[in-house]
Amino acid sequence: MVLPIYVYGHPVLRKIAKDIDAPNYPNLKELINNMYETMYNADGVGLAGPQIGLEDRVFVVDLEPLADEKHPEFKGFKKVFINADITEKSGELELVEEGCLSIPGIHEKVPREERIRIQYLDENLQPHDEEYTGFMARVIQHEYDHLDGIMFTDRISPLRKRMIKGKLSNMEKGKVSCSYRVKTV
Repeated sequence: MVLPIYVYGHPVLRKIAKDIDAPNYPNLKELINNMYETMYNADGVGLAGPQIGLEDRVFVVDLEPLADEKHPEFKGFKKVFINADITEKSGELELVEEGCLSIPGIHEKVPREERIRIQYLDENLQPHDEEYTGFMARVIQHEYDHLDGIMFTDRISPLRKRMIKGKLSNMEKGKVSCSYRVKTV
């Protein structure tokens, strides 16, 4: 089922998500399927619990649609991250343009570390401790930020923040236009 995506300004996007009792979480598989379906409907590559109104530490990522000759490492990269914890960030800060399904129509360059280490449970509740670099690390950090109430616009330069202030203010007032279902304040 395609769920509405909560838009910038909605309070749930600023809350710190809580670990879930995954073994006892009602309809966990259905939730994960709904998250993927919602993400695909909006042409995204990642989606976090707060973006669909949940205060749960869960996000999904699928980079398969971006796999090509230049990025063969994205082939088969479809993952669920439950109760994730980034334990290390390292490497140079890279400035790369990002967008967000909860901030439709805005793309800005965001500084992020090039390498991360993350511990999480997968959809089968199996624990993982993995390292990622480059674009994979960027997407994971972006979705992980949602679990801590952080939006990518919080990480951009003060000048760029001032330049998009009007657009963000409109979103906070519910003035949003995009091709997928959204929920405003």
